Amino acid sequence: MSSPRLPAAFLQPGTTSFADFLAEQAPDLLPGRRAVPQGQAPGHAGELAPHGTTIVAATFAGGVVMAGDRRATMGNIIAQRDIEKVFPADEFSAVGIAGTAGIAVEMVRLFQVELEHYEKIEGTTLSMDGKANRLAALIRGNLGMAMQGLAVVPLFAGYDLTTDQGRIFSYDVTGGRYEETAFHSVGSGSLFARGSLKKLYRDDFDETGCVTAVVQALYDAADDDSATGGPDLTRRIFPVVQVITADGGRRLADSAVAAVADQVIAGRMTRPDGPAAPLMEGGQA
Repeated sequence: MSSPRLPAAFLQPGTTSFADFLAEQAPDLLPGRRAVPQGQAPGHAGELAPHGTTIVAATFAGGVVMAGDRRATMGNIIAQRDIEKVFPADEFSAVGIAGTAGIAVEMVRLFQVELEHYEKIEGTTLSMDGKANRLAALIRGNLGMAMQGLAVVPLFAGYDLTTDQGRIFSYDVTGGRYEETAFHSVGSGSLFARGSLKKLYRDDFDETGCVTAVVQALYDAADDDSATGGPDLTRRIFPVVQVITADGGRRLADSAVAAVADQVIAGRMTRPDGPAAPLMEGGQA
């Protein structure tokens, strides 16, 4: 009896892109190749699948912070209260998902393998711009599904070892890539989160200040957007927060995020709309 062997394609030199290899050898496994249920009208397929929002990211002197709320919705129903939307992409980057949750999670897993595959083939990691471009290509591959209502619009952030700074990238459904300055947010609550960060963000943030600001922004998003989940004190469910510095990325312990969220909520008890920003630069709050 002959021993099992991998197909020849797996043993030949090839592309550094695992997604390209998958498209050639098993295209049905790509997230964007899934079939929409028969009879489903274009633009309404998304109503069948849970959606995840909101993701925020902000830079500070030593790196970048990304955080996401924990709610997934399906129409007017809360589909899940503790979904995780922020994932490490590799040692120095993270990706947060907004949009159709199932496809988004599959895209993140493929992106993680894509970066690991490149590192194994080339013996070095992709540059920050290279990582952002690879994610853009994966999003572009999902355009057909996006046009039918199953869109995925992630937020990507990481620490650039070449320039020694945190960087943030946003995308549109066509795979367009845009570098953001200081902070950004995606998802249904992003308008409110960005408005909050406009008033709270400071160039001299340390890690603690940056984490506090993104948690404040998520609280403001949940305050005005029904699809964004605020801190759940009863179930002790709090945002997922990823911090990335020159030492690599790490997820903050739930207890640490809970401590920040508890402080934010305590402050909202006396000022429901949150901290006041100065009217003029250098003025009094």
